[in-house]
Amino acid sequence: MDLGFDIVELGSADHVETGETAPDFVRPLVGEEYWEDVALSTLLDDGPVALVFHPMAGSFPATYVWQELSGREWGDVQVVGLSIATPYGHKRLIDERGLGDRFRLYSDPANGVAESYGIAHDLDGMAGISEPRPAAFVVDTDRTVQYAWVSEEWPAFPPYDELHEATQSL
Repeated sequence: MDLGFDIVELGSADHVETGETAPDFVRPLVGEEYWEDVALSTLLDDGPVALVFHPMAGSFPATYVWQELSGREWGDVQVVGLSIATPYGHKRLIDERGLGDRFRLYSDPANGVAESYGIAHDLDGMAGISEPRPAAFVVDTDRTVQYAWVSEEWPAFPPYDELHEATQSL
């Protein structure tokens, strides 16, 4: 079966684990109407966050991730994405996928957040260009990671049922 793309083995990563403190960061957070710099810790003032690292906005994997995530109810947990896409790319993804006011996406073109979470990987072997490997972290209001999933291949998708279940206990 020709998938139209190669499966890339990423191997294991020395990433943030369940029970550890999630690194705080400030990046542009893109919503339905505008974007502004927002710290993760500021979001946590409003409740737990499911932080989903995904490939570049507009790619097939990113589109599929948001299609799956938008088909679920998340209760009081904020589901927030993060990729190397610019705020303009994220705004386009929000509009095209109809994510509306339910979801917001962090823009991190330099991939510094993925580096701090231990999930950066070189993009297609291009020197100096990296993106986050697919990953999901559920972070409670004191920044403790309650759930961590990190892919060991690309493309890969979060175990949506498991991620959803992890958010329901908060």
